[in-house]
Amino acid sequence: MKKLLILGTRTLAVEIADLASETHEYEVAGFVENMDPNRCKEPLEGLPVIWVDEIAGRAHDHCAVCGLATTRRHRFVDQVAAMGMSFGTVIHPSARISSNSSVGGGSILSVGVIIAAHTRLGRHILVNRGSLIGHHTRIEDYATIQPGANVAGECRIDEGAFIGMGAIVLERVTVGAHSIVGAGAVVTKDVPDHVQVVGVPARIVKEGVKGR
Repeated sequence: MKKLLILGTRTLAVEIADLASETHEYEVAGFVENMDPNRCKEPLEGLPVIWVDEIAGRAHDHCAVCGLATTRRHRFVDQVAAMGMSFGTVIHPSARISSNSSVGGGSILSVGVIIAAHTRLGRHILVNRGSLIGHHTRIEDYATIQPGANVAGECRIDEGAFIGMGAIVLERVTVGAHSIVGAGAVVTKDVPDHVQVVGVPARIVKEGVKGR
């Protein structure tokens, strides 16, 4: 079994540790903190919390995934990658992925996720509980798909986009880079980069956003 470090110490990191433990592929070795050294003083879920500067010596026999929901998690990922750390891919046993589809390194697919045929997921993507992603769809790096979201076929979710809980993206629609789709929204047409959309049908309510 591979030794896995979870980047982050908040509640989502704990959830991902639980997911990883059920894959029977990883031994969760601990959590990594990069903001508050005081969080390293006590274990989390019985596992050590390691300050980020101290993980370089583990790069030869550990891998990592990022346990942050924010699409700005690339900052933590880049910091750890610079130390030579490789990244695992955590896929819960209940997830169903077509044999014609692919999932990039560092990505996390939670309980009940379904990925249809000829779909490509990039790196460091979070696909949360019960999400559905249709055929011939592309999900670019650092995107987040929240619980119960439904992304139809032939869609494109660009880098760092955030699809909220229960949102629906209709077929052949693109959601632009770093844009946010609010919970429960129904996206019926292309969404530009760096905007937030909400409602049914989804409409732009904010511009100049940089992910979530």
